[in-house]
Amino acid sequence: MISFFKGFFNCISGFGLLFRPGIKRYVLIPFLINFGLFILATKLLSDQIDIWMERLLPAWLNWLEWLIWPLFAIAMFLIVFYTFTVLANLIAAPFNSLLSAKVEAMLTGQRPQDINSDKFIKLMWRTLKSEIQKILYAIKWFIPLIIITIIPGVNVVSPFLWILFAVWFFALEYNDYPLANRGLFFEDIKSYNRSNRMHALGLGSAVFVLTSIPVVNFFAMPVAVAGATRLTTNIKNSSEK
Repeated sequence: MISFFKGFFNCISGFGLLFRPGIKRYVLIPFLINFGLFILATKLLSDQIDIWMERLLPAWLNWLEWLIWPLFAIAMFLIVFYTFTVLANLIAAPFNSLLSAKVEAMLTGQRPQDINSDKFIKLMWRTLKSEIQKILYAIKWFIPLIIITIIPGVNVVSPFLWILFAVWFFALEYNDYPLANRGLFFEDIKSYNRSNRMHALGLGSAVFVLTSIPVVNFFAMPVAVAGATRLTTNIKNSSEK
């Protein structure tokens, strides 16, 4: 549990890192992308949730509506916001990698690598490729989770499964930026997360909490990038001692 809380609070510490000198300007684009997509997700959820609930809640379970409706609402919240989070990270991926590189340079005291236009284009292609791999990985798990969500009776457990999956995927998503900057690929990052499972679950849980809080969720992406960078840097330093 110590490793879990280290992962959790390293992520939360990302708030403080974003306002360090030389870092703030790299936060603006990820923030604006996250802000715009979360506004769209909120509008979609508020417009459609009642309709979705009527279709998903079986008539024979109406007597348990007081209990099941909140669970279904949580499941719908996770599906919509998780989908928009994946989209936001796909669009912002190159800028998140750049933000992570600057944060790690600040934490380690190393001079940050200069990124000219050619290097940025290469960075963009590498990060987009990584995001596509993560989306394919997510789809592999999305299909059985959605099937469970629409099966009457069985779908009572779906919110808990969505939460568990979201926590794990958030860890993969945000640990990817600092680790990819060190030359690791998606398969390596999955192995890294399995080897540091409790750190990863702590990080993913913190991201899940941040994305669930109104207004705070606008800052969740850059905070998580900075926090994951601190966490991987701390783990790297500990392993080298």
